[in-house]
Amino acid sequence: MKIFAARTLAPLLVLAFALAAGAQTPPGGGGPRKAGVIELARGVVPVEVTLTGQATAVEDASVRPLVDGVITAILYEPGREVAAGAPLFAIDSQTYQASVAAAEANLRSAEAAVGPARAALQRYEKLVGTGVTAEALENARMTLAQAEAAVAVAEASLQTARIALDRTTIRSPVAGVPDVAQVSVGDLVTSGQSTALTTVTALDPIHVDLSEASARMLDLRARIESGAVKPGDRMAVRLMLENGQVFDGTGTLSSVSSRVSTSTGTVRVRFRFDNPHRVIIPGMFVRASVTLGTAEGYLIPQMAAQLQADGTIAIWLADAENRAQTLRVTPMGSTDTAWIVGQGLKDGDRLLVDSIDSLAAGTEIAPVAVTLSPEGVITDAAAPQAAPAPAAGN
Repeated sequence: MKIFAARTLAPLLVLAFALAAGAQTPPGGGGPRKAGVIELARGVVPVEVTLTGQATAVEDASVRPLVDGVITAILYEPGREVAAGAPLFAIDSQTYQASVAAAEANLRSAEAAVGPARAALQRYEKLVGTGVTAEALENARMTLAQAEAAVAVAEASLQTARIALDRTTIRSPVAGVPDVAQVSVGDLVTSGQSTALTTVTALDPIHVDLSEASARMLDLRARIESGAVKPGDRMAVRLMLENGQVFDGTGTLSSVSSRVSTSTGTVRVRFRFDNPHRVIIPGMFVRASVTLGTAEGYLIPQMAAQLQADGTIAIWLADAENRAQTLRVTPMGSTDTAWIVGQGLKDGDRLLVDSIDSLAAGTEIAPVAVTLSPEGVITDAAAPQAAPAPAAGN
């Protein structure tokens, strides 16, 4: 009896599951699928490119000693900005002071020999031919020249000694923010050593080096020459930091590299930014939105397009029979929320902007007119407006 019951129950269970599945599938495939659409219209739009890059200091100086000696004082506070020429370190100067004193004494000695040599030459010049031979006169001239040369050598030695003494105070070569000292009071340092005592970095202004593909630069140049893109008077640059914050500052084009990187195929484009609040620091990675000019084209919301491996984007349009049709077009640039397409579309085309993830060609669409805000937010174009408040007394 148990076997008979199992054999009888199995077909009933299969039939029940089939009926349940049929009840979940709407007749006729569920009817048209609702989807938001916007009507495309050609207009003048900004041509922007998004580039990645890294901040680099305009000036970044490594500070090293130019004389030997023992560090006697650290004269700055790390992180606090210093002016060019500000003292940073002091080296024991006693030996160098003594060298200056010795050089000054040698100079006075050399200067003292010049007067007698000049007087002797003047006497010989008056007495030549009357007891003074031409040879004696020539020797007097040589003696004066040697005395004057000794003065010049002494002056140079004194200048060298004074330079060495001045270098016992190590000064900042640039205006900027000094780093933590790599030495302590009492450390012995040597002239030209490989280890820097500290570094001084200029943070305002600051450079941002961006990378652009050389192929895309060639494409942009061709479009400018053909008139498809009209360049602006200057490049507008908007910088986005690592945390997504938009940097509040204006960048100006500083230079464009004359070489293409053999490893990445990119060209370095350098911009200069004012950085009064020290928000950007060297080494920071950034993204930049660069406005290159304007062009006539259509704005395709990025949420309504799928980027393909060949650089095209796939979009969905509703045809005259309200059926979904896919199309691939090539963008010429982008904004923050949209692709810019110049060819392949026409005014009046209806772009599907939502419910496109599982669409198939020919799917019947129930179009719903929507609007798209600059931030990419979809709003029902037919949404009712709030009724005005009744007048007082009604």
